[in-house]
Formats: sequence, C-alpha cells, structure tokens
Amino acid sequence: MLPAMSQRRILSLWFPRLGAERLMRRMGLAPELPFAVVGEAGNALMLRALSVGASAAGLRPGQPLRDAQAMCPALLTRPEDRAAEAAFLTVLRRWAGQFSPWVAEEAPDGLMIDLTGCAHLFGGEPQLVAQIEQDCADLGLSLRAGLADTVGAAWALARYAGAGAEAGRSGDAIEQEARATRARAAKRRHWERGGAAPATPSAAGPAGRIAPPGQSHMALRDLPVTALRLDPEMVEQLTRLGLRRIGDLAGQPRASLARRFGKGLVLRLDQAFGSAPEPVSPAKPPPLYAVRLTLPEPIGLESDILAALDRMLPRLATHLEAAGRGARRVRLQVFRTDHTQQSVEVALARASANPDRLRPLLEMKIGDLDAGFGIDMIRLEAVRTEPIHAKQAAGHLEAARRGAARQSPEAAIDDLMGRIGARIGIEAITRRHPGNSHIPEKSAQVLAAAWSEPARDWPAPPAPRPLLLWRPEPIAAPEHPTPPAQFRWRGRDLTLAEATGPERIAPEWWLDEPDWRSGVRDYWQVVTAEGDRLWLYYAHGAAMSAGWFCQGSFA
Repeated sequence: MLPAMSQRRILSLWFPRLGAERLMRRMGLAPELPFAVVGEAGNALMLRALSVGASAAGLRPGQPLRDAQAMCPALLTRPEDRAAEAAFLTVLRRWAGQFSPWVAEEAPDGLMIDLTGCAHLFGGEPQLVAQIEQDCADLGLSLRAGLADTVGAAWALARYAGAGAEAGRSGDAIEQEARATRARAAKRRHWERGGAAPATPSAAGPAGRIAPPGQSHMALRDLPVTALRLDPEMVEQLTRLGLRRIGDLAGQPRASLARRFGKGLVLRLDQAFGSAPEPVSPAKPPPLYAVRLTLPEPIGLESDILAALDRMLPRLATHLEAAGRGARRVRLQVFRTDHTQQSVEVALARASANPDRLRPLLEMKIGDLDAGFGIDMIRLEAVRTEPIHAKQAAGHLEAARRGAARQSPEAAIDDLMGRIGARIGIEAITRRHPGNSHIPEKSAQVLAAAWSEPARDWPAPPAPRPLLLWRPEPIAAPEHPTPPAQFRWRGRDLTLAEATGPERIAPEWWLDEPDWRSGVRDYWQVVTAEGDRLWLYYAHGAAMSAGWFCQGSFA
C-alpha cells in the first residue's frame, strides 16, 4: 500500500562543474588536474567552469583567464561550448527519469525533479539522495542536491545550504562604523559580533540539504537572500539595508517590500515558502527527423557515400512528409572506425522534403569529409524544419500545371541559391527590398535571400536614381542653388554640359541623421563635358552650412 501523499516534494540537482567535468570525462583527465572552461565576456576571456584541482589552486568562476594563468601556470583550458553543454544536460535529464517521470532542466547546470510519491520506492528520501550522489560520483560529476516542499526552497538548499550571508560593503553595517559608535550600539548576540553561528538545519552538513516536510521556513531562514533567485542589483540593495538573510525578509511587511523592491521579490518569497504555485514542467522532447545507416564494412570512397545517401534520403523524406514538414538545414555525419566523427551541413532556400533537391547539395559537400581509416556508420538529420503544405490529389491537367510550376523561375532561383549557399553559406546570399522611406540611401533594404520573398512591386521614384550610391562628398563650387558651370570633385576639374532637375527632398524631421543636418536638398542629374554622369545636390543649410555635394553616379 502506498503512503499518503500529503505534500509535494521537490528535488533540485545542481552540477557546479558541469562544463569542465563534461570535457574531463571525454579527455580522461584526473579531477586533481587544474582544468577550466573559458568563455568570452566582452573583449576578455573568463573562467566559466572549474575542476576540483583548479578550485584547490584558488581559482574561481568569472575570473579573467590572464589572472588565472598567473596564479596557476599549469592550468589547462578549453573553449566553452554551450550547445554541447546543453545537450549533455539533456542526457542527464533522461538519466534522472529513472527516479521520477517529472524532470525539468534548470539551464545551464541544474535539474528539477518532482519526487512526490516516488521516494518510498528507493527506501526513503535520504536513501534516494544518497543513491543519486553515488551515481553522479561514478559518472565523474560533482553534485549538490536540495530537497524541500517547493521548487524555490529546493533550489536554494542545493546551492546555498551551509553558506552564511555575506556581510557586504556598505556604511550601514555596524562593524564598519567607528569604534565609538560601536561602543554605544545595542548589545548583540555573540555570533552577530563575529563569533561562531549556532548549528542550524541548513548548516548541518549534507543532511541539512533535506528540509523535512512543512519546515521550509526553518531551512531557509539563515540562507542569504541571493538564494531566492534574485537579480544581483536587488541583492546589493537588500544587503545595503541590512537584509542579508531570508529570515530578515520574512519578518518584513509585504506591502512595504513590494512598494520598495517590486512584486518580483514578494513573488520569490511566496514561491520559496509555498504560498505561490511553481510547478515542475518537464520539457517535451523536440521532434527528431533523422536516419542512420550502419555499414557491415568500412567505406571510404565518395561513390560509396553517395550510394548510402541514395538509400537514406527517401527514408528521411518519408519521415518529413508524414509530419508535414520540409527541411531547411540538413546535417550529414560520418562516424569513423577510430571513434571520431565528421559532419557537414547544407541549407535550402525553401523548405523541402524532396530527395532530388537535397542530394545535389550534399554531393557538393562530400569532398569536405575525411574518411580516415574508414567510415562504419552514416547519419542524416534534418536539423531545421518548417511546415509545408500538404499535397492534394490532382488530375492530369493539374499535375501538368504543377510540373510546370516546379520548373518556374522561382524554383530555379531557390535551387541556385541552395547550390551557391553550399559553397559560401546560405546567409551570405542577400536581396534588396524596397524601404519605407523617401530618403535615397534608405529607399532600399538588404535582406537574407533564403528567408525573404522576392519584392513584387517596387515604387517608382519621382526621378531616376543612380546605379551607384555613396555617402555625400563635398564639391568645390559656388554656394548658389543653380548648378555650377565648373566645379572640382575628387581632385578633378569638371565642366557642366547638361543638368536635369531639381528634385527637392526634405529630411525626416523626427530623426537626427548626421548627413541630413544640412537641411533641404535639391538633387540634379548632371552630365559633364568629360563624360561623367553624376547625382549632385545643393544643401540649403540648417544645422550645417549650405553647399554642393555628390552622392552617386549613373551608368
């Protein structure tokens, strides 16, 4: 007979060294070795995750790499790979499914498990936590667990159980005041004057990370306020006011806290103590569209890989068509006999599940693969997909019309973009679209060709526009609205032969454009005796002085 489930029980698992230990497992490094994962922060490299040996050397996450190498010259580093760490966390989420079906990821380095009604299957909560810790130790992962009635309380115990509240640096703290001021201060308990704090459930070792049912208030009262998942700015404000522990906040009027710090602080308090609901929502696994082919003998020729593709592409197309989706990005992975793998990716300008459109693009990329000592498995995956319209039955006339549509210029352009994108990248292909502005340099915008439709209707300008357009360049000419008979531009003396215009364009008064501070412009199409066809304008002057400028050239 199952015990009565009177209360929710939430288990939080925190992997403080996830990024470093993931790589150390793959590289076969000992935990005592100083090792760190490095990521970019601005223009500097910072430590993201550390091994046990790196922490023992005095290093800490968030420390600049240059300082860390000065402290520990033997430090071994590897670049951060957030995608791989997220994938590893997903693997851990599936592993944790053996303890409860309700497991959610707490990015970037934690899991949240709803253990309600599950702990008795493992002998009780302490035995369950001990088994999880042992399993993680066998996997080479550092773990801290917290078990309580709410998500907020379990998260706080996993990360801050046994940690005292930081005193901070502010003039409000009495230990930072003058000696005479401290002498007149009220007498305080010995642990508030720097002595040892009395033993509390939250600081009593590993057992303190399990809050008994209904005792979340007692377990959280001595933890720092940062354990409420607050922003660093809010934690700093609370610390300056002397509110360093959760127990200090719990005794304050809620209305005053909400008025001073916003409703977010009160919500975090209610979530930690169970007054506000916060369910554990396990993530639905994303749909996977992939096929693989295991080979009886290793292969290494391009023709063999193409033959494997001919067998795999129809199967992948069947999966995509059954889901009503088309591939926009496809990845081909080859696994070699030396337990390494290589991959190539191709992108399509339009989502498709047709193998005839995928095969030519993949064929262009096969030459980038190195078979090494042989390939024994091939995997093909549609990494990015989009919905496509379902096909309907059609007669002969309709089928003929669709066949002609497949040969339309739009389809040909999509195939061309896919082939070019396989060489230079699909994102490098752009097209121009009309812009919603009468300013010449803003009348067109550049968009990615693969993620935009061709422009159908271009608004006709009131006067022809030049083929080449550049930033305005000053011209040495008299400051007069009439086109000058002679002027100097780019070190050349030019003579006016013909001028057409003017076309007056006013600046957008609601925007501050530096190039348009010269006020209203009168544009002229100018032909010089030397053969130049230029686009000149006369600025009437506003925040800048008036004068003649050249902004483009006709073909």
